[in-house]
Amino acid sequence: MVKLSVIVPFFNVQTYAQDTLRSLNANAHRDFEFILVDDCSTDGTGELLARAERELPGAVLVRHTTNGGLATARNTGLDAARGEYLTFLDGDDWLAPGHLRRLLAAIEELDVDFVRTDHVQCTGRTRTVHRVPHGRRGVPLDPRDAILPADRTTAVDYPYAWAGIYHRRLLDAGLLHFRHGLRTAEDRPWIWRLHREADSFAVAGLLGVFYRRGVASSLTQIGDVRQLDFLRAFDQVLEETARDRDAEALLPKAVRTYCAIISHHLGSIERFEPDVARSLRSMSAAAMKRMPPRLLNDALNSMDADRARRLRRVKRRVAAR
Repeated sequence: MVKLSVIVPFFNVQTYAQDTLRSLNANAHRDFEFILVDDCSTDGTGELLARAERELPGAVLVRHTTNGGLATARNTGLDAARGEYLTFLDGDDWLAPGHLRRLLAAIEELDVDFVRTDHVQCTGRTRTVHRVPHGRRGVPLDPRDAILPADRTTAVDYPYAWAGIYHRRLLDAGLLHFRHGLRTAEDRPWIWRLHREADSFAVAGLLGVFYRRGVASSLTQIGDVRQLDFLRAFDQVLEETARDRDAEALLPKAVRTYCAIISHHLGSIERFEPDVARSLRSMSAAAMKRMPPRLLNDALNSMDADRARRLRRVKRRVAAR
């Protein structure tokens, strides 16, 4: 039986893919599989993956005939996965040697549904450690207890799918798939669902994932219409949380987070193409209109003046048209 499935989507990352594949080779083990999903790359990524299929122990190559985006590529990998445990890596990031074995040992020792880990953000030559925003480590916890309080950064604000490991029972329960077609913020409804519906989790102080930030081809650096998918992602968070048995307690956190992300994008609106910037303003106003008015007002009143002013301005301007 395959012990661990590692799902790695690739799209036009030939500059970085060799680093990624070398790090997988340094983590290879006889009962690990590496599901390499080529999301219809048009550069030299496909050739690198074809070679990896031959040379990387445990490699399984799956090719898309059309580009579907990160969420869809991860779902392809999940559908092909055979492991008792699963984890993710993006095609332009890399792992420390032996990290996967330490990660597997952590979840087996803790005997939980999923484990979250810290990571190293790499921007050029700068390295910054980012930690899971939860104080208790190395003990089993209730994932629901890590969502609140609403006015603090909590575990659901640390959405990175690759910063952890997940038991197959979550996949069998329908909790690990991403919303098909989301081009950005696909991790947000995913992490909220895990914390609402899984039975147990833990935080482990492992540093073995290196996240490459500032890649020119990354959607976080491109101001086109695909960036607006964050609105669909957070609409899903609100819709699903509103149906939860603890909706009254959890919705203030969901609304406040949604507003903070909208404000973040409005605050850097100059990076968007003009048509996309106009759509961002109008769609953001529409999103706020869909939020429960009392919770929206509470969220705006709890924010710092600049962020709240930015949101109120867009809300008023669009409503006045």
